[in-house]
Amino acid sequence: MKSNSLTPIFDFLKGYAKGDSLRFHMPGHKGIGVLGVEELDLTEINGADSLYLANGIIAKSEENASEIFGCKTYYSTEGSSLAIRAMLYMTLMYAKKHGKEPLILAGRNAHKSFLSAVALLDFEVEWLYPASCQTYLSCLITAKEVEDRLKNASNLPVAVYLTTPDYLGNIIDVQAISRVCKKYGVLLLIDNAHGAYLKFLSPSSFPVELGADACCSSAHKTLPVLTGGAYLHLSKEFENSCQACAKTALSLFGSTSPSYLILASLDAFNKEAKTGYKSQINEFIPFVEDAKIALLAKGFTLIGNEPMKIVIRTKPYGYTGVEIAEILQNKNIVAEFCDNDYIVFMLTPYNGKDGVERLVKAMLEISRRTPISIEPPSLFRPKRAVDIKTAVTSLQEVVKTEDALGRILGFENLFCPPAIPIVCSGEIIDENAIDVLKYYGIERCTVLIK
Repeated sequence: MKSNSLTPIFDFLKGYAKGDSLRFHMPGHKGIGVLGVEELDLTEINGADSLYLANGIIAKSEENASEIFGCKTYYSTEGSSLAIRAMLYMTLMYAKKHGKEPLILAGRNAHKSFLSAVALLDFEVEWLYPASCQTYLSCLITAKEVEDRLKNASNLPVAVYLTTPDYLGNIIDVQAISRVCKKYGVLLLIDNAHGAYLKFLSPSSFPVELGADACCSSAHKTLPVLTGGAYLHLSKEFENSCQACAKTALSLFGSTSPSYLILASLDAFNKEAKTGYKSQINEFIPFVEDAKIALLAKGFTLIGNEPMKIVIRTKPYGYTGVEIAEILQNKNIVAEFCDNDYIVFMLTPYNGKDGVERLVKAMLEISRRTPISIEPPSLFRPKRAVDIKTAVTSLQEVVKTEDALGRILGFENLFCPPAIPIVCSGEIIDENAIDVLKYYGIERCTVLIK
């Protein structure tokens, strides 16, 4: 391997596969199998480096990624879930080092990975709710709302934790929120799982460049990377001021057998990023913009401001999102997500212009119907009975949702996607919560045993 290789991991795997080595090491398939990729699927043999003690080809590949993203970047083969847990562990160590309370101010639409990390690390969480929102999937927090909370806080949090882009394609003003956080000496952590491609826009909208102290990015969601490939990005200031190193944090929660196929796909993208992906994505975005214009002209209601998502609020057009998805499925077009109110399409340059035009053609063929007037029930702010860790680690039982009135939620009842809680662990399930849970098809709840 040359020291200046753009793809050191992939080069090593290809070289090993071409050799005639007799494999008396893991994995058990020994490089042979029906998938056709087994020859590249290795373990930490001599020369393959080790993800959490990297000093060879993985270290070189992560250096390449760090150069591309303009900040320290580490690989995860277990998605942004692992990166989020590592990010919060580092935040906990930061709090201890600087004498701060383990308190986080978080947008209410946080992914379940955040909640599991909070439970494991025993953070206290105070929720940020937007001024108005029609869905639990979004939390359109502004810099003013963050400043109002921090200005009036009796105890400043160690960090503000927000999700952008959210599942419905909304991007919040990270730069403005970052200025507020810095004013009050509070870290800004961003779940950027849906926005790995934002770095390659012109201009870039990458959270760390906009002032975030740390963020995760799920490469597999929007970049040409295998499922599970993700990044943990750290600002120089945050990493230097933290007691724990990123590799320690990642290894605390990660598997000791990371996938080399996923590592190789992250590695291979570095070459693509260096050799034209930015122009590729910026040449593709106008096709998405044209698609949105055509759908709006037809009478569809679009929401969100994310350039690579098309999100339609379907009821004004007379359909549920599920009905639209079924119509498209019959034409071999598969959406990312649908529910009673929305349908979500995630696009990348690999859809191609033809793919976008096929989607638009299929949508324009759907006849408009009388609008559906039934709106989802609004979720009021549930009352907390116990903290998240206590709820998650208490004895629990499963009951029908209609029988859960007045009970305390244990584990969150979530579909994945989107894996965003309606009621959080430790909160009381009231009549309003039952209405919302039932609306979204959640028939059973895990509650604390009385």
